[in-house]
Amino acid sequence: MGAIRTFLTTFALTFALAIPAAAQTKANQLFGAKGSPSRQAPAAYGEYSKGCLAGGVQMPETGRTWQAMRLSRNRNWGHPEMIDFLGDLSHRVQRIGWPGLYIGDISQARGGPMLSGHASHQMGLDADIWMRKPHSLTLSRAERERIGSTDMRSANQRTVSGNYSPDVGQVIQIAALDPRVDRIFVTPPVKIELCKRATRKDRKWLQKVRPLSGHNTHFHVRLKCPRGDRACETQRPTVDDLSNGGSGCDETLMWWVTDYLDPPKRTAPAKPSKPAPRKRGARDYTMADLPRQCAQVLSAP
Repeated sequence: MGAIRTFLTTFALTFALAIPAAAQTKANQLFGAKGSPSRQAPAAYGEYSKGCLAGGVQMPETGRTWQAMRLSRNRNWGHPEMIDFLGDLSHRVQRIGWPGLYIGDISQARGGPMLSGHASHQMGLDADIWMRKPHSLTLSRAERERIGSTDMRSANQRTVSGNYSPDVGQVIQIAALDPRVDRIFVTPPVKIELCKRATRKDRKWLQKVRPLSGHNTHFHVRLKCPRGDRACETQRPTVDDLSNGGSGCDETLMWWVTDYLDPPKRTAPAKPSKPAPRKRGARDYTMADLPRQCAQVLSAP
């Protein structure tokens, strides 16, 4: 009976791909409704911002050196490679005096676009790590919903706040030194602060640390595609390409705290006769936008 049900579900999803995109159920509704992983071999399919996760593994709510936060979201699922990485990192930060880590969003049980929030985190290879040093690793579920992380960006958005301390940078460095890590996104002032103390030997790990708005309370770790996951697409351009082989501590970094915040005035272009169509995002995707394997992930028991 279970095999018949799976066949019919797969058939329905395949048939749905032929329906015009506007008439299809949005992929985030379908993946958001799945509270458990697929019983498949672990695999990441597609891109970080357009993909899904087979055989996801749940990060235990509490470990000796971590706690998963915001448990009501049910986003503490990931590729086994990510779950292993987070456990390793939470242990390594103890050598600089941190008791462990608070882990934010990783992925939904089967990955895919989320009902709200992230554009990425779709293959179980992205994770948000709070930049708040844990004061307790025995928080209740209610406490994990209530407390927030620490804002490392000042009110003017150009420098770090008084909350920042060198050990926050050390945690990021320990993460970036792991060969499984492809890149790490941080608020631009944190990257600037790291660059102030950088030496020539820091180039390789520091180029992995990429400035991006919206990351002032956590840093976002993105892993490379695991070996053997042929349908997983590691991000391009590489961090080496983006930094021209350097550390990323150059004028492109300073753009984030100058022109990005206060764009130079330009002559307004003539208004187009027709407004440009709205760019589609993760919340607009249907199953037709995702890799074909994602229909099987969704329909698997």
